[in-house]
Amino acid sequence: MSWVTKTLSSTIGRKLIMALTGLFLILFLTGHVSGNLLLFKDDGGEAFNIYAKFMTTNPAVKLLSYLTYISIIGHVVFSIWLSRRNKAARPVGYGVSTPPSTTLSSRNMGILGTIILIFIVVHMQSFWAQMHWGDLPVVTYEGEQYKDLFSIVSFAFQNELMVIGYVVAMAFLAFHLSHGFASAFQTLGLNHAKYSPAIAVIGKIYCILVPILFASMPVYIYFTQS
Repeated sequence: MSWVTKTLSSTIGRKLIMALTGLFLILFLTGHVSGNLLLFKDDGGEAFNIYAKFMTTNPAVKLLSYLTYISIIGHVVFSIWLSRRNKAARPVGYGVSTPPSTTLSSRNMGILGTIILIFIVVHMQSFWAQMHWGDLPVVTYEGEQYKDLFSIVSFAFQNELMVIGYVVAMAFLAFHLSHGFASAFQTLGLNHAKYSPAIAVIGKIYCILVPILFASMPVYIYFTQS
């Protein structure tokens, strides 16, 4: 049996994959939110549309995109396996008490992850699929044509339910990240008396800041593009 098979079939190995894919997705979220900040630029969507074309045509970005898709699938598959294994190992549950040293987020990672997965599917169908295969209007900047993804985003976020759904989803993301960020470093054994407190602080800031930035985008568009 190869080391790859051993890793994929062992609990420790699957936890390591969960941690690595989780950290990779955190990096993806960082880049994604940074690029989407262009939605706040008051230029009729020009900067955002140019950015969207770059993200869908650059070879290096395409490679990172494939790694992101694989990470999402791997993260979901192994999280389901670990959740089932934990449930099978503890079929009776804790009764009325909760286990020590746990948080609301850590006890509900499965539920949070499921809600976020549903959000990802809706998000990709609404924007990612439209950018790749949808019949989008075209705009021209300095003689070059671009798909007008900004118009699709602006139209979508004129729907109050869509805006509310995004804001709520980002709240769930914040709770999911609040446990996942620290848990990933712990699983990888990156615990140190000197650095762990700093990692914890950075994690808390990240888990609040990134979801707030994402949630503010549909709210901003709703009130400024109507």
